Amino acid sequence: MPHSRPAQSAAGPVRPGRDAQVTLHPATAEVHAGFWHTRREVNARTSVPQGPGLLESAGNLHNLRLVAGTAQGEYQGDFPFVDSDVYKWLEAASWQLAQAVPGEEGPEGRRLAADVHRIISLVTEAQQSDGYLNTWFQVRRGGERYQDLRWGHELYCAGHLIQAAVAHHRSTGRDELLDVARRFADHIDSVFGPPGSGKPIDGVDGHPEIETALVELYRETGEQRYLDLAGYFVDCYGHGKLGGQAYSQDRVPLRSADTVEGHAVRQLYLLAGAADLAAETGDAELLAACERLWQAMTTTKTHLTGGLGAHHAREDFGDPFELPNERAYCETCAAIASIQWSWRMALLTGEARYSDLIERTLFNGFLAGVSLDGESWLYVNPLQVRDGHTDSGGDQSARRTRWFSCACCPPNVMRLLAALQHYLASSDARGLQIHQYVTGSYRGDLDGLPVAVSAHTDYPWQGTVAFTVDESPRDRPWTLSLRIPQWCRAYRVRCGTETYDQSDAPVTDGWLRWERTWAPGDEVVLELGLEPRLTAADPRVDAVRGCVAIERGPLVYCLEQVDHPGTGLDGIVLDTTRPLAERHRPDLLGGVTTVVATGHRRHIPDAGWWPYRPAEDTAHDAAPATDEQVALTAIPYYAWANRQNGSMRVWLPTS
Repeated sequence: MPHSRPAQSAAGPVRPGRDAQVTLHPATAEVHAGFWHTRREVNARTSVPQGPGLLESAGNLHNLRLVAGTAQGEYQGDFPFVDSDVYKWLEAASWQLAQAVPGEEGPEGRRLAADVHRIISLVTEAQQSDGYLNTWFQVRRGGERYQDLRWGHELYCAGHLIQAAVAHHRSTGRDELLDVARRFADHIDSVFGPPGSGKPIDGVDGHPEIETALVELYRETGEQRYLDLAGYFVDCYGHGKLGGQAYSQDRVPLRSADTVEGHAVRQLYLLAGAADLAAETGDAELLAACERLWQAMTTTKTHLTGGLGAHHAREDFGDPFELPNERAYCETCAAIASIQWSWRMALLTGEARYSDLIERTLFNGFLAGVSLDGESWLYVNPLQVRDGHTDSGGDQSARRTRWFSCACCPPNVMRLLAALQHYLASSDARGLQIHQYVTGSYRGDLDGLPVAVSAHTDYPWQGTVAFTVDESPRDRPWTLSLRIPQWCRAYRVRCGTETYDQSDAPVTDGWLRWERTWAPGDEVVLELGLEPRLTAADPRVDAVRGCVAIERGPLVYCLEQVDHPGTGLDGIVLDTTRPLAERHRPDLLGGVTTVVATGHRRHIPDAGWWPYRPAEDTAHDAAPATDEQVALTAIPYYAWANRQNGSMRVWLPTS
């Protein structure tokens, strides 16, 4: 495997060690304006600051005070993993603090820093003397430990605590939370181990998460036993220690699995940990398993939006090509876990296809999970809401919700948006790779020599991305690599006075590579064709046979009832013989480019007492007299459910 050794990787959520067996290392990036800057500003100014108040009202902080002995009353919450919501918020807030200029934080930054300090102090007070910490088991179970590994989530919560601690240490340089995490990790290491290790428990948590956290703690501290413990946990799954069910990733060992299965978030967190292990140990078998399972997932079990999870029951993947619409689960946390795993695979292999999926998931399956104002959320992300839908509410609602009883998704969204700049670029000994396009700056490292470029773009509304070299070693050639998205049909690139298109600027493994001796001020302009297009699914996807979806650039589009007053969307048929047109609407949904199409609204007579009839009786249903031509306005899927409740659909029948 190729191996590069930059002086230092970017200090984000994934920071491979100096000797990690990776092809690429994360580079430093900043987002200055444009689409993702707006979404991150909403996160920074609205979502993250609201976290402490929401955690207070939900009882998460009260539970920590109960354990710390500074409060009285009843435990609040119905799940053993409520502590993890606190830790995910701490991680989000820590990445947010890292973006403040020392001495120029302003009142909002100072309030956030004070909230972080206050909650870290509370976590520290709640930790037991031997390092253990889990409020559910300390209060509701009377101090019982590790007696319910399948459902207890003790190590899952520990993993999120560790990740928060690493983020806080990398962002601020402070040790308080890292000390808490190390004490907890040391305690876990003293308890869990294989037969013959002298440790009392040979087992693993029913919800993977601690594996990738332990690898990152190893990277932060250099403590080898944390890496070894992560490896032990990854290889524990699939041996019947959790009952042998796919739900808990326990049906088959990961190394011999041939597809993703079971609870989607659990599977993806486990695979992220396996990818981290492969990076740090050079384990070729683990890497091969990750590549095999990623391929199986993307070709048979991934929705058009990048969403994952077919079943509401048990939150699992389902069978190959089982990709329903109105019953799609597509949990927001699963989209986040997919991004985390794919980023690790991109660093391991250097292949652009992993960042293709990251882009698709970021713009669609992930971003739909948070409202445009940053104040309400979707736990599940269906691809259709039927006319007349009656919502039962709760965590699986198809309507945006202020908070959830199982509030795993909102702080998870917060932490990804706060750390998004760390998923945009990478570098190796040859140069700088741009994975995601933003207006901002990218900085890499060539064996200790800095390189930097700035970019300006209105992506995804416009396809032009203009790069300017800001810093480059003198008299040393290096390669600027630009990812050409999988969806892109045509592109053009101008470098200096020379212009090329897809016929004479070939793409290799998804990358358009430019090697030369660069000088500050040199420019490269990439133009990606963003024409609206119709997409059809594999014919084995029964739910959308005879349907197409509208896409433009990285965005998946949908119809919403609010744009189509009348009898609803279930009777809409798309006319594929008419062209698609695009219209930018700065007045709509914060500014979006819509796609305008032509369709027909079927007027289907009432079927009476029975909705079925002989097939030959349907032969005249498509007669023009039964149809009404309608103009269809498609909006980006991420922006649905931000105006009013109503029906929605991504896949449109064509007959």
